[in-house]
Amino acid sequence: MGVKISDLVITHRIDLEKLKGKSVAIDAFNAMYQFLSIIRQKDGTPLMTSSGEITSVHSGIFYRTAKLLTTGITPIYVFDGEPPPFKRATVEEREEVRREAMKKWKEALAAGRLEEARKYAQAALSLTPEMIEDAKKILEYMGVPIVQAPSEGEAQAAYMAKKGDVWAAGSQDYDSLLFGSPRLVRNLTFSERRKLPREKAYVRIYPEEILLDETLGNLGISREQLIVIGILVGTDYNPGGIKGIGCKKALKLVETYKTLDEILSHVNWEFEIDPKDIYEFFLDPPTSDNYDLTLKPVDEEKLYDFMVNQHEFSPKRVEKTLEELRKMKPPSEGLEAWF
Repeated sequence: MGVKISDLVITHRIDLEKLKGKSVAIDAFNAMYQFLSIIRQKDGTPLMTSSGEITSVHSGIFYRTAKLLTTGITPIYVFDGEPPPFKRATVEEREEVRREAMKKWKEALAAGRLEEARKYAQAALSLTPEMIEDAKKILEYMGVPIVQAPSEGEAQAAYMAKKGDVWAAGSQDYDSLLFGSPRLVRNLTFSERRKLPREKAYVRIYPEEILLDETLGNLGISREQLIVIGILVGTDYNPGGIKGIGCKKALKLVETYKTLDEILSHVNWEFEIDPKDIYEFFLDPPTSDNYDLTLKPVDEEKLYDFMVNQHEFSPKRVEKTLEELRKMKPPSEGLEAWF
C-alpha cells in the first residue's frame, strides 16, 4: 500500500533510456506484487504452468529485468526480511482482504462477469515462499545483484541510496522518501504500456523521478516532518491514517504545530500502535552493509532450463531474450563504472 503523499511530492517524467548507466535498488516485494497483479488473462487468471504453478512473478522478473539490463540500467533487487512487530495487524488485515477478494473473484467468474472478475483477481493472490525463492533463482542466473534486508526492503534500498552505493531507490510506494532516500524512481518495473480499465485503449507509462530535497524545499519542511505527515495520512503500520486528515490538512498541522508530540495533542489517535514507534522506525530502521553489488555474467544454460523446461515459458521468446542479453556489454570494472 505505502504512504499516500502523492499530492505533496514533485514528480519528473523521465525516459527509460535516460537512466542508462544508473543503478537502482528495487524493492523486490513491491515489484513482484505488481507482476502478480498485472500479468493475467482477461478473466483475472494468473499466468501458470500446466500443473497449476503460478508464474506471473517469474515472467515479470525475467522479462522486465532483461529490459532494464539491455537498456543499460543495473537493477539491484532488495528483498524484505522480518517486518517490525507493529506491522502484524496490517499483514493480517491484508490477508483478510485477499480472502474476500478471492471469494468475489470466484463468484464473478461463475457468473461470467469477466471485467469484475479481473478486478477482484488482482487483489486475491499473495506472494508465496516458493515464488520468492524462484525469483531469486532467476535473478541469480541473470547475474543480477540480490540484497537481503534485515527488515523492510524499502528501508534498505533507501539506506543504499543515502550511502551513494546506488543512484536511486526504486518502488511504486513513497515510503523510500520517509526512509530518507535522496531519489526515488517509480514505474521502473512496469511495462511501457498499460491497458486502461474496462477500455480497449492503452496509455504510455514513463518512469518518474522524485528528489527528496526538492520536495522538502518546496513544502518548507524537514524529513522528520514529512514522516509525521505520513503517519497522519496513513502508513503500512497505521493504514488509513487519522480519519478526516489528508495530505493538505496534515501539511497544515505540521506547519502549525511543528513536532509529532504537539500534533498528537490536537488529533484523535485511535491506533493500538504508539505513533512514536512508527516515527522512530522511519528515522532509524534496521539496515545492513552486507551486500555485493557486482553484476555477474548470465548463466544461459541454467536460465533457459529454469524458464523453459521447468516453468514452460516459450522457448522462442526466452531464446530471443537471451540473445538480447548476449549483446549487452556490462562494465569491465564492476558496478562503479556505471555511475
